[in-house]
Order: sequence, then structure tokens, then C-alpha cells
Amino acid sequence: MLIWGKLIGALLGYAIGGWLGALVGIFFGHQLDLGIKRAIEHDALGFNTRPGNQQQIQTTFFTSVFMVMGHVAKADGRVSESEISMARAIMRQMQLNSEQEKTAVNLFSQGKASDFPLEDVIDNFHKECHQNRNLERMFIEILLHAAYADGHMHDAERHIFHRICSRLNISEFEYRRLEKMVHAQQSFRGQAGQTQKPQQEILNEAYQALGVEASATDAEVKKAYRRQMNQHHPDKLVSKGLPEVMIKLATEKTQEIKLAYETICAERGVK
Repeated sequence: MLIWGKLIGALLGYAIGGWLGALVGIFFGHQLDLGIKRAIEHDALGFNTRPGNQQQIQTTFFTSVFMVMGHVAKADGRVSESEISMARAIMRQMQLNSEQEKTAVNLFSQGKASDFPLEDVIDNFHKECHQNRNLERMFIEILLHAAYADGHMHDAERHIFHRICSRLNISEFEYRRLEKMVHAQQSFRGQAGQTQKPQQEILNEAYQALGVEASATDAEVKKAYRRQMNQHHPDKLVSKGLPEVMIKLATEKTQEIKLAYETICAERGVK
């Protein structure tokens, strides 16, 4: 069994960032070990061969998402069943293998610690992702989906998001726009074929999901749709550092955006 990657990763990580760095280093080293094993067995390194510290960015994204998700879930003093279910649902969407799921659960638990260093984690994420705005938006959106697992955002959770956005240099206006979009996009999940909501409410959510006002012109709606599809394009996000296990999340986002756009076009009679 290959263990050198984990050992070296832990030592280097601890030297750079203490226990948090060691945790990231172990995970990074484990992925390196798996990559070497696959190279030996299949003569292919897959996504680990990409240039520009691709694996490091992917590892940082994966690690940060689940640790911060645990921190957000514990913000109001307890982790609800719906929040645990959402975290598990995200893991299922990613189709994590048993080791990856175990790692994700451990990271989630680390985030629940009372002394969790949120600012350090976000600063490290910001640096490792080279301040890529699309990656940072996806990071925030995944966390917002988890935060809204129980149907609403608690004040304590919102305070954490404000701290995160401050470290990522995301303005209050941009955060509010993302929050409205995520909340609206969640309403489109499984909506096809359902008629419980009034059509006007569905239409309002469609506009919010695209991040435009109902007064927007057809051209502005189309531009917003294309911008959203470009920002959430799975292949583009993976090329920038989104972990490949999260590609299904990005794909679902594009489906929600597409449904919102089609809803608006149908109402306006635009083909």
C-alpha cells in the first residue's frame, strides 16, 4: 500500500499551516498515492496530470467546501437532520467512493469544532484558487444550498456568509444576488410537472434564478442566461479547479438555469 504521499503531505502541510495544513496535506497526499497507483496499474494519471497545480486546487476546493459546510451547519448551535441530509445528498450527487465519503464526513465534523479557523480556511482557499471568481461563486452557491436545507437562512448562518464574502472580496450586492438566485434555483428542482405554485410565483423565481428583473428586455434575459451558463459550465469549472467529483453539481446548476430561462421564454412567447 502506498503511504509516502500521505506522510510527506502531512509533514509539509503541518510545517506550512499547522493541524489544518496537515489535514489538507494528508488528503492531498492520499490523492497523490492513488494517482501513482492508477498510473502503475493503468498507465494513466487522469486529472492528476493537469498542469498549474490542478490537483492542489481541486483538493483545496473539496476540503474547504465540506469543512465550511460543517461550520455553517453548526452556526445556530446544532446541526439539524435536514442539514445532515443535505450534506449526505451532496455526497451522493458526487458519487463519492467509500474513502472519499469518509474523508468528506471527517471534514464536515472538523468544521463543527468551536475553534474552527474559518478565516484561515477561506484565505487559503482564496489563495490556492488564484482568486478565480467562477470557482468562488460555485463555492458560495454549494454552501448556500446546504444552508437552505431547512428552508430558511438563520441569522448566525448569514453572519458566517458575510465573513466568508469579506475574505473573498465579494460585495454585499453580489452576495445578495447569489443568495436570491440559489434560493430561486432550489425551487426549480423537481418542479417539472408540478402545479402547486401560482404561475406568477414560479415566474418570479425564474427571473431571480437568472439574476434579472421582470422588467428586463428579451435581449437582457438572454444575455443573463448565457452568462449564467458560461459561469456554471461543468467542463470550464473543472478546468479551473473544480473537483471532478463535483461535476454533477455543476451540471444540475445548468439544468436549473436552463429551466428558469425556458419558463421565462414560454411566458413571453420567445422561441
